[in-house]
Amino acid sequence: MVTLSQEILSKFTEWFEEAEQHKAIREHNAVNLATAGQAGRVANRMVLLKDYDAQGFVFYTNLKSRKGQHLSENPQASMCFYWEPLSKQVRIEGQVEPVSDAEADAYFQSRPLKSRIGAWASRQSHPLESKQALLKEVAKQGARFVKEDVPRPDYWSGFRLLPARVEFWKAGEYRIHDRICYEWQQETDNEWKKTLLYP
Repeated sequence: MVTLSQEILSKFTEWFEEAEQHKAIREHNAVNLATAGQAGRVANRMVLLKDYDAQGFVFYTNLKSRKGQHLSENPQASMCFYWEPLSKQVRIEGQVEPVSDAEADAYFQSRPLKSRIGAWASRQSHPLESKQALLKEVAKQGARFVKEDVPRPDYWSGFRLLPARVEFWKAGEYRIHDRICYEWQQETDNEWKKTLLYP
């Protein structure tokens, strides 16, 4: 299994924590996620990074959503963090794999009650006849679980993006930006290759 080098992990953690502490950044863990289905058409959307370590970057979703369907057909994805007040960006590309049931259960139970109920009420990415129909389903699911804990639906889980390429970008004056790229060299020496890129 590919794992991030200490250099990559430390640099990402430094930037991620810097974004977390910046008062102008509301959601430091918001990340653009790009996927493509079997037909190759690319789609992207914002998701929230919920965990990361040397093994990869974790996010959660309804498995029947468009991104869930894409990832079941084509388990490749790309993430792009952009923290504008810091003039910094991180891009991560690689394969994805499902998180374990235990991980998904633990994270689901950590969510606010109304978010857990919402997971049962929403058929994410599917056509919705009206907002009222959604609110009615939320109320129905809320009443259903009023006397018991809200379990994780079997169609709701997470994915771990296993990095094969990580790029750090920092803005410079007159567009003389800093770009550092790390790529996993599986076919040659099974190690990370570090390269500076032209801006």
